[in-house]
Amino acid sequence: MASTRVARLDRAFFARPVRRVARELLGCTVRHGDTAGVIVETEAYHESEPACHAFIGMTAHNEVLFGRPGIAYIYRSYGIHALLNAVTDGDGVGAAVLIRALQPVDGIELMRLRRGPVADSEVCNGPGKLTQALAIGLELHGTDLVSGPIAIESRAGAAPRVVTSPRIGITKAPELPWRYSIADSRFVSRPRPVAAGLSRTS
Repeated sequence: MASTRVARLDRAFFARPVRRVARELLGCTVRHGDTAGVIVETEAYHESEPACHAFIGMTAHNEVLFGRPGIAYIYRSYGIHALLNAVTDGDGVGAAVLIRALQPVDGIELMRLRRGPVADSEVCNGPGKLTQALAIGLELHGTDLVSGPIAIESRAGAAPRVVTSPRIGITKAPELPWRYSIADSRFVSRPRPVAAGLSRTS
């Protein structure tokens, strides 16, 4: 399935509360080079809670979190995977949305070359998998999602049904229901979300 290119998200989209941005990114498309995928899962992180990198205050690496919304915050997880986040809120507020999973739509064969022989549903069903598939590395940390090499394009269709559930893969504030997934998508990461609520985005 090939995607239809639409307008990139503007700065104003990202300059809003992180949980709202996390929900409304679902159905949007991440594009880098010849590869792209529709966002099917996100997580919100805010400086007010200890799982967020901004919770400890500003450092040399996380200062991007406190800056202009719409910037890519990319960090290495467990010394292996680069994880892509979109900075949100406003200057001085540390917050970002982690892009957790994509449904591949463009450049799928190239993604498979990068990821190995895996099923379509396994190509981008995790934050480290999707950056490997789209060749997004630490060198793109701090680049502009509004005008830079990584594009996030507007949702092309109607708002999806959204499942909210607790975030995964963390030990701090795991109870917060700040994980957002497109209902019934087979491309979300494991473990599959156990719904805290089901709603339609605005």
